[in-house]
Amino acid sequence: MSLIDIILLAIALAMDCFTVSIVSGLTTCMDKEKVVKPPLSLERAGGEASWLYRMAFLFGFFQAIMPLLGWLGIIHFKTYMEAYDHWIAFALLTFIGGKMIWESFGPEEEQHFNPRRLHTQLLLAVATSIDALAVGISFACTGYTVLSQLTLPLMMIGIVSFLFSIMGYHLGRRFGKTITKRMKPELIGGLILIAIGIKILLL
Repeated sequence: MSLIDIILLAIALAMDCFTVSIVSGLTTCMDKEKVVKPPLSLERAGGEASWLYRMAFLFGFFQAIMPLLGWLGIIHFKTYMEAYDHWIAFALLTFIGGKMIWESFGPEEEQHFNPRRLHTQLLLAVATSIDALAVGISFACTGYTVLSQLTLPLMMIGIVSFLFSIMGYHLGRRFGKTITKRMKPELIGGLILIAIGIKILLL
């Protein structure tokens, strides 16, 4: 994959984190609307930043580690799949992308969770990164044969997911409902994954 492909892949994988972070921002914003808001103190600002950066770190970490686990699980069998590797990568990316597109048109589900809690953040981080396992398998099918080759892609995936999580939270606090209705982040991510899969198949 080229650097542009890696960046686009990282953005696509970050869309789930972005969406959940928007919901987290919207949730905390709605919670605060139920009470009279006192002036924001440095102590409160620091507390908010603490759990937010922890959540963003967990999202980025799991998004980066899941492809590594997928790659480790399949790399030993690559010699048996060389004739089909491009088709496998195409099928996996298309499946993930199609799943994201399908879910983007599904009904909105009410969210009842507290994103400030550590166990909630861990569950969300794992849930939003499961699809990245298949991306790790696609790495093994597109020429990534040694661990050192994964350094840049994994770092890029983790950093982009971290940044998108922070950005999504702040956007959610301001424009949460508008973003999720008009932008459909999962739809964008799904289209990007399918486009990368087609490119892999054709080249």
